[in-house]
Amino acid sequence: MNLEAFVLGCGGMMPLPNRHLTSLLLRREGDLFLFDAGEGTQVSLRRLNLRWKKISAIFISHTHADHVTGLPGLLMLSSQVDRDEPLYIYGPPRIAEYIESSRRVLDMYINYEIIIRETSEAGICHQEADFQVRTFPLRHTKTCYGYALEEHARPGEFNPARALELGVPRGPLWSRLQAGESVQSDSGTMVEPSAVLGPARSGRKVSFVTDSLYFPEIAAEVAGSDLFVCEGMFEHALLDSAVEKKHMTAVQAAMLARDAGGVKQLALIHYSPRYTEYDLKRVLDEAREIFPATILSRDRMQLPLEYVD
Repeated sequence: MNLEAFVLGCGGMMPLPNRHLTSLLLRREGDLFLFDAGEGTQVSLRRLNLRWKKISAIFISHTHADHVTGLPGLLMLSSQVDRDEPLYIYGPPRIAEYIESSRRVLDMYINYEIIIRETSEAGICHQEADFQVRTFPLRHTKTCYGYALEEHARPGEFNPARALELGVPRGPLWSRLQAGESVQSDSGTMVEPSAVLGPARSGRKVSFVTDSLYFPEIAAEVAGSDLFVCEGMFEHALLDSAVEKKHMTAVQAAMLARDAGGVKQLALIHYSPRYTEYDLKRVLDEAREIFPATILSRDRMQLPLEYVD
């Protein structure tokens, strides 16, 4: 099952010519899940040729303008295509007020159902058959949440030779065993899935953290992430400014990735507009001293996430 991440915008505070405001999209087997919707989100969706009507859920970290100003246009855009499924929007308190006031003031034409669910505590906010999205509190100048999309564990690897030894012929019974069902062998005995499946294999995990003061407990929330997308707004020389504004330095993001355990890749995001492309290389070098598997996210960057068995 394919899982890909697309960086729609990597900037913070204000959009720049080649740096839209923060937005991340995950595509999982054709379904799209959007995390934050900064200014410029629609532009990147168009340039990447992503089918925005397939966005089934939007997850908003907080209601500062650089994380939500792309949302009204996106809602109106979705009315221009045939959409039968509802759109779920998750976010902190007042996200419903923001959406409803935007609809009223802009006189939006919306021809599909929007279901808004405000987050008030940590826990699972969105769940489907084989994955879930979990939310956890961050510490910013207003209520803010991080998110983690977590796939459920997959069945262990199927052993065809063992199935034949136990008298289970090739065909539909093999599929049922792989789905976790017990089946009857040719001799009439019951064969349990555990007899022909190896140990369960982990699913994939993507975590999204912005904006927040650094605090070590975040590490436990993002542990085991195949991709950890985290703000690296400042270089570490500006730590005092980061603390004052309740943001993180790239070094602190790298510390979280290192301390979490099992993080395979850290993608920095939400850079201060003070940094040129040349400056960001310095920010990246600082983070890589702590966590070598760090990259700078860029607008319209595509990051495939493969299973690791």
